[in-house]
Parts: sequence; structure tokens; C-alpha cells
Amino acid sequence: MKRLVPSHGQHFLRSSAFIAELIGHSNIRKNDLVVDLGAGSGAITAVLGRRAARVIAIENEPVAYAKLQQNLGHNPKVTIVHGDMRQVELPREPYKVFANIPFRLSSQIVRRLTTDGHPPKAVYLIVQRQFAQKLIISGDHFHGALGMMIAPWWQARIRRPLRKTDFTPPPAVDTVLLEITPRLEELLPSEQQASYMQFVEKCYAEPRYYTRVGGSKEFKPSQLTIEEWVVLYSRQAHSFL
Repeated sequence: MKRLVPSHGQHFLRSSAFIAELIGHSNIRKNDLVVDLGAGSGAITAVLGRRAARVIAIENEPVAYAKLQQNLGHNPKVTIVHGDMRQVELPREPYKVFANIPFRLSSQIVRRLTTDGHPPKAVYLIVQRQFAQKLIISGDHFHGALGMMIAPWWQARIRRPLRKTDFTPPPAVDTVLLEITPRLEELLPSEQQASYMQFVEKCYAEPRYYTRVGGSKEFKPSQLTIEEWVVLYSRQAHSFL
């Protein structure tokens, strides 16, 4: 398979054998439909095609899209879509995501996938370690706004750390394979997702608003637990009934 010249801030995985190893750390099975976001020339798509039932490969950059068509356009298990991974319509049937996305788009991609009307059954993304840690709602470390915004419905964990030498070109930051999966029991009704996310986002952005709605003066928004956020939101929402 022809290799794509690195562009748009992406760092490509070094080999198909290593990609297969990473996919082995996921819950992707032979009957699954999997979406590869920012598929490039199709290195991950090709390996997913051997592991899953079907793969949808999404690529927007014209040169990369042409190489993807050339490499995998003949594969009956692969559907190639030309479009922006942040906007293209996602499947209506059950699906999972496995992708090596540009690091700068991590927040946009996670937010899009976890709020879509047809969300995935599991998400596996190669991202910066620092970004992943902000999504993991456990321990006493500071939590990012996005992590708390999705936490009532999703849980995140690091499946595998990666080395800089696993990529071409090597990234300047530490990276991991991040897993995001739906909670078995939601902490809030799904119909409250939009209002809850707006509430958390505003609390992080506006300290005065955070204290006005009952936020602790001793702890910053990033220091609260998900249980405390649910209580804080529920009290605020109830006050408007």
C-alpha cells in the first residue's frame, strides 16, 4: 500500500502489524460496522477490513482521498466517503469508531460523536495523553470541561500508551489509545444532555456563574466529581421548574 506524505498535523502509524496490535486492544468484533475517521491512504481501514464485517472510511483531503480510492476502492467490505469527519453523516445502524485523528481536532471529534443522534457503541481514538487524562473522571486530578460534559453518559479510559517511535513522523507529545464507551447506567436522562453540557461549559467559563448556582468556593469546577456535578445541575434545573 502506498504511504501518504504526512500533512494536516497527522502522524501515521508505522506498520499494519502494529495497527492490528492496537485494534486487538479494542472490543471490535467480526460482525461490527466500524468507522475510520480521517482514513488517509487507508492503513487502518485495511486492517479493520480484515477484523470487522464492514468499514466506512471517511477522508476529506483530495490527495489522500484519491490514494484511499486507489488502495481500497476495490474492497467490497469498505465504503469510502469523501467528506469532513466533523460533519459527515454517521451510520443509522449500530457502529463503532477506530481512528487516528489529527490531535488538534480531538475535542471536536469527541464532542460530535458523543452528542450525535446516532452515537457509536464504542470509540477508539489515538490522542494526546494530556487530552485523554482530562476525559477520565477518576482520581483527584483536575478534570477538563469536556470530560465532565460527557461523563453522565460516557466513560473513558486509556487502553494502551504509545511510543513516539510508533509513528511517522514521531509526535512531540505523548500519545495513547483512548477508549470511550456508553455507561451501563446513565447518570442523567439523555434528553437533558444538551442543557447539562451547556451548564457545565458555562460554569467552567464563568467563575461567578459557577458560585451563583451553588458551586463550592473551596473547589474549582475542575475539582468536582461527576456525582457533585449531577447534584449541582439537578438543583439548578429544579429551581427553574
